[in-house]
Amino acid sequence: MRQRGKRKTALPGMVRLHGEVQGPRKSAWESVFAMTRRIPRGRVMTYGQIATLLGSRLSPRAVGWALHGCPRDIPWHRVVNASGGCSTDRLPNMTPGLQQALLRAEGVKFRLNATLDLGEYRWVPRRKSPRRQIAGAISGHPRRKKVRQRA
Repeated sequence: MRQRGKRKTALPGMVRLHGEVQGPRKSAWESVFAMTRRIPRGRVMTYGQIATLLGSRLSPRAVGWALHGCPRDIPWHRVVNASGGCSTDRLPNMTPGLQQALLRAEGVKFRLNATLDLGEYRWVPRRKSPRRQIAGAISGHPRRKKVRQRA
């Protein structure tokens, strides 16, 4: 039976290709919370978008579970489903319409079918790594090169 809690190390005389992981690793849920804290007022991200930006360490459903039990300082209401709808209305311990009311208070407008326009309100974080291309793919917009204007 396999023991839990012990990290695998390279066999004597063998070297791991990428080296040993150094320092404490942030938990997957802490990564979800950190990403959610970055979402500006009046903007949203989807559960799947967060899962993808975190390197698919979690599924979109797991991102939802992480936010279901998040600390009070996390703006959980800024994360919506892939259709731009509020999935929290289906939860038995959640006040119906609460997420939508919190987003409306931040200036987000909803359609008659209770979804928001992701093209208008989706937030894509800027990164200086190759993952920027992933963010562009998630938003559905190709990455544009900045053109410098000459004076």
